[in-house]
Amino acid sequence: MGTVSPYQPHKLFIACLYGGESSFADVRSIVEDRFGLVDDALAPREFSYSTYYEAEMGPGLVKTLFSFASLVDPSTLAWYKHATNAVEEKTRESAGAHTDALPGRTLNLDPGLLSLSRVMLATTKAGAHRVPLRDGLFAEVTLLYRRGRYRPLEWTYPDYQSDAFVEWLARVRSTYHEQLRRLDPTRAWRL
Repeated sequence: MGTVSPYQPHKLFIACLYGGESSFADVRSIVEDRFGLVDDALAPREFSYSTYYEAEMGPGLVKTLFSFASLVDPSTLAWYKHATNAVEEKTRESAGAHTDALPGRTLNLDPGLLSLSRVMLATTKAGAHRVPLRDGLFAEVTLLYRRGRYRPLEWTYPDYQSDAFVEWLARVRSTYHEQLRRLDPTRAWRL
């Protein structure tokens, strides 16, 4: 029989898709106010991988990623998805405060967890490759660390396959590995 032990802490990051009146500084402030100190950010880049969000959020969308200084228990991924959904709703309501009709989302937040071996995303969408967490939420392993870098799987979103995302995630992985070493310098961290 195997021995049950605590989960290894993971590195939280949040992908942020936005446009319109929002700025990088505004978005960073929103996520830091709710989720804690950001320790790294991917510079905003044009989101040209899909037009899926334009009907709701408008054209000219950009995407950025933020990683956070504190490590988290990976079993809390569903909580983070609920929390990001609540932030999205709050920003949507704030944007509609001056009109009779509420607009669509002005901010799309997707939490993920990074470990030494993988990158996982939280989602509300079911699929054969997605594992139920709780409350109708799922986890998807979207990148695996193999042969010295994070590599995509057949279902990996195009932006997560881009060099910019993969290189940024590798940088965050290095920071994360150093954090683990500081937690316990004698342990051979693998996950």
